[in-house]
Amino acid sequence: MTPQSDEDEVWRQIVASFNETAEDASAEQPWPDRENITEETVAGGTGDSAPGDGTRDVEETGEQQPAAPVGDDEDHYIPPPPPPLPPGDALSRISWLALFGGPAYLLLAALLHWPMDGWIVFAAVSAFIAGFVILVVRMGDGPPADSGWDDGAVV
Repeated sequence: MTPQSDEDEVWRQIVASFNETAEDASAEQPWPDRENITEETVAGGTGDSAPGDGTRDVEETGEQQPAAPVGDDEDHYIPPPPPPLPPGDALSRISWLALFGGPAYLLLAALLHWPMDGWIVFAAVSAFIAGFVILVVRMGDGPPADSGWDDGAVV
């Protein structure tokens, strides 16, 4: 038999058994005893796992069973706290405040029906635009100062 005809036969068997129920399939193949899970197995008392492992053999069962209590974080990675943000300078703080403060004031004034004169609207929109422009200009588009003379492959 060629490998192609073996594959065809396997596919025919799969298609023929498509509409079978689980009871029909279990009558042909008995459930292995090592797959039966009891409360003792879940608690880790059967010896199917290595000491302190917390799992049964994954190759044998294809699944993991937790044996450790839920509150036990001994084997889990806990990342270190992130470093604090840099303090920033006064100009960048004022720019961020203008970027968000201008539209926030206009939204709040519209929701609370505050009277808005023309100069107030102009000031809020100007603050937004100025904050945006200052942040973009200060961002810079050049390479970092410590990159050296060779900046790698340039496409």
